[in-house]
Amino acid sequence: MRCSAEPLSRVFLELGPLTVYWYGVIIAFGAYLGLWLAIRETERLGLKKDLMIDGVVIAIPVAIISARIYYVLFEWERYTGGRWWDVFAIWEGGIAIHGALIGSVITAIIYARVKQISVWMLLDIAAPSILLGQAIGRWGNFMNQEAHGGPVSESFYNSFMQYLPAFINNQMCIDGTLYHPTFLYESVWNFLGVVLLVVLRRYNPLRGEVFLSYVIWYSFGRFFIEGMRTDSLYLFGEIRTAQAISVVLIIFAVTAIIYRRKTNLADKHYNGKKAK
Repeated sequence: MRCSAEPLSRVFLELGPLTVYWYGVIIAFGAYLGLWLAIRETERLGLKKDLMIDGVVIAIPVAIISARIYYVLFEWERYTGGRWWDVFAIWEGGIAIHGALIGSVITAIIYARVKQISVWMLLDIAAPSILLGQAIGRWGNFMNQEAHGGPVSESFYNSFMQYLPAFINNQMCIDGTLYHPTFLYESVWNFLGVVLLVVLRRYNPLRGEVFLSYVIWYSFGRFFIEGMRTDSLYLFGEIRTAQAISVVLIIFAVTAIIYRRKTNLADKHYNGKKAK
C-alpha cells in the first residue's frame, strides 16, 4: 500500500560532537525497568537487592556484546566490504536477541556459582525482566524503521492498521510503502508474556519453570512474527535462523519441564539461599 509521511528523527539529543540516538535510550530504559522488576522480586524472596544489581552490571555488557557477535556472524558478508568498523555501530541496530540470551544465560550460570545460589532461582527472577526489556526494546527498532514486515495490503490497512495511532503508521511508511509493524506485534506479545510470568512466579511455581515458560512463550511468538519480517537472518537457504532456534528452544524447554518433574528436580519454590 502506498503512503506518504515524514519519519521520526532517530536522534534523541545532540551535544556538540556527541549524538545520542533514540535506539540506545529506549534500550537503556528497558534495561532499567527490567532491573526494577527484578529487584522487587529479589526483595520479596528475602534476598539483598545488590544481588541483581551486581548481576545486571555484568550481564548487560555481556548480553550486548554477544548479541552483536551473533548478528555479525550471520551477516558476515555485510561487514567484509572494507567498512569493518561498522561491526561496532550498534546504534544503527543489528543486535540479535538470541545472541543476548546466550550471553545472559552463561553469565547467570557463572554468577550463581560465584554467589552460591540456585541458578534456576536467578533465571526465574530474571525471566520477566528480560521479556520486559525485549518488549520495550522493540520500540528502538521502531525508531530505526527496522524489524518490520512486508508491505501492507489495502484490506489489512482498512481492517486493522487504520485504527493504530498515526505516529506508528507514519513511521512504518518507508520510501512511500506502508509496512507491517512487526516490532509492535512482538512488543505486545512480550508485554502479555510479562504479565503471565509475573503471575506464574507469584503462585509458588516449580523451580525453573518461570524461566522455561519464558523460553516457550517468547519462542512461540517469535516463530510466527519472524515469518513476517523482511530482515531475517538465514541459517541456510530459506531457513530463517530465529525460527529454527525458536523450534529448538521450545522442544528443549518442554522436554526440560517434563524431565525435571519426573525426576523431582523441579521441587517446590525456594527461599533465598536454601535452594542449590
